[in-house]
Amino acid sequence: MPSQKSARKPKLEHGDSVKIVPLHVPEELRTPLAAAAGGPQLTYRNGPLITAAEVFVIFWGAAWQQAPQSGVIAQINQFFDFVLTSALMDQMAEYSVSGQAIGHAKRTGTITVTTPAVPSTVHDSAIQSFLQQQIAGNSAVPKPGPNVLYFLFFPPGVKVVQGGSASCQAFCGYHNDIGGNTFYAVMPYPNCQGCTGGLAVFDALTSTTSHELCEAITDAVPGQGWYDDANGEIGDICAWKTKKLGNYTVQLEWSNKANACV
Repeated sequence: MPSQKSARKPKLEHGDSVKIVPLHVPEELRTPLAAAAGGPQLTYRNGPLITAAEVFVIFWGAAWQQAPQSGVIAQINQFFDFVLTSALMDQMAEYSVSGQAIGHAKRTGTITVTTPAVPSTVHDSAIQSFLQQQIAGNSAVPKPGPNVLYFLFFPPGVKVVQGGSASCQAFCGYHNDIGGNTFYAVMPYPNCQGCTGGLAVFDALTSTTSHELCEAITDAVPGQGWYDDANGEIGDICAWKTKKLGNYTVQLEWSNKANACV
C-alpha cells in the first residue's frame, strides 16, 4: 500500500503527469499535507476552466450490456443528472475568475461502445485514440468544446495504465486533456480495496467521479488552472473524505475561503 505521499502532486507544466484519484490509505498511515503558511492554498495559473460542464458519458466494453453492469449505467447517469445541478457545483463558483464564471452543468448524453472491444489492459494513449475515433466517427458523440467533458467508464476486470502506473495499483481514476482543448476523465471500475476505501462499490464510484469532475472543472488542463504546488488539485487535498449529497456519496473538495475540505 503506498503512502499518502505518493499522491502528492509536484508543480506541473502542460504535458506532465495527469491528475489522479490516489489509492485509499487508512487515516493513521497518511502523511500530513504540506504545511504551507496557513495550510493548502490553490492558486490560479491562467488556464481554462470548465464553466458550464457538458458531460458526455461513454461506457466502453460489452460487459456494460450484461447484468449487473447494465443496471449501473442508469445509476451513473442519474448521479450525473443530480450532481451537475447540485450544491457541489455551487461550491465550484468560488473558483470563478474574470470571464470564466463557474455555474451549473448538464449531462448531454450517453453511449455504450462495444466495438472496438476494450482490451483487458488499456493504456491512456489507446484511450485517447479511442475517444478521438468516437468524436470523428460517431454522430452521437459531441465535438470538443470549452465546456465539453467526456467521462469514460470501464467495466470490472479492465486495468487502465497511465504514466507507467495502473489502476487498482496506484490510482482509481484521472482526468487529462488532449491538445489543451479536449477534456476527459477516465474511471476504472473500483473492484479493489484500494479503490473502495471501505465504501460500497457504487458509493466509491460516485466519490471518485465527483473528485475528477471537480478537478476537471477547476483545472481542465492539469496544472494550468487552480493548483497547489505541494498538494495538487481541489480534490487531491481532500482525497477519500466524503459526505452524503442527496442520496449519493461525493468527495469533499478544498475551499480556499473556508480553508478546509467542505
